[in-house]
Amino acid sequence: MSHSPVADDRLIVALDVANAIAGMEVAAKIGDAVSFYKIGLGLLSSGGMALANELKAEFGKKIFMDLKLFDIGATIENAVRGLTQFDLDFLTVHGDPYVVRAAQEGKGGSEMKILAVTILTSLDRQDLDGALIKSGDIKDLVQERAGNAFLAGADGVIASPHEAAVIRALPEANGKLIVTPGVRPIGADAGDQKRIATPAQAISNGANHVVVGRPIWRAEDPRIAAQDIISEIGSL
Repeated sequence: MSHSPVADDRLIVALDVANAIAGMEVAAKIGDAVSFYKIGLGLLSSGGMALANELKAEFGKKIFMDLKLFDIGATIENAVRGLTQFDLDFLTVHGDPYVVRAAQEGKGGSEMKILAVTILTSLDRQDLDGALIKSGDIKDLVQERAGNAFLAGADGVIASPHEAAVIRALPEANGKLIVTPGVRPIGADAGDQKRIATPAQAISNGANHVVVGRPIWRAEDPRIAAQDIISEIGSL
């Protein structure tokens, strides 16, 4: 792998694999074609922080730690303060304003970006009803949650490609990041995501970064799969 990131960092590859060893194997196959990786909660108990450290320190990659932290304010502040030692680039927390404010307190002078989760891209209205989330169209709720998160100090939000445009239109979104999971290259299986689009659609809708996992690391050649996506978004 290259030590100097040269790839288009608008593509973030999600290492949603079994363990840190498998994650390094994927990153090795991709090499210098990708400069940004997402490590989620599923890897935390199987070497996720060590993987983040190695990708960052040894290979100069950017790291998005997708932990979706949610707790009382003091706990969030302490957790985020502890995570600043790892030189992470992005960290997710739930988009409730008090959580976002606590995360920003914990971040202190760190350059780590705090990204707020609006509504998970795997959820639909029926899921929200089951969780007792107020009635309304998902797109409207996401826009409202995003606006509130920005006002609370979030550096950016996580939202599906379909909500990126309405979030980008918010005055509060000026200068903020929009990161979109639920992105599938043309012809890829939707998997467990219910609100999806292609990488180019997501970027056109106002996203700064797209997150792609399985369509890359399950590909016969992950490097070529990543390069194809970078070519697609680079042609805009």
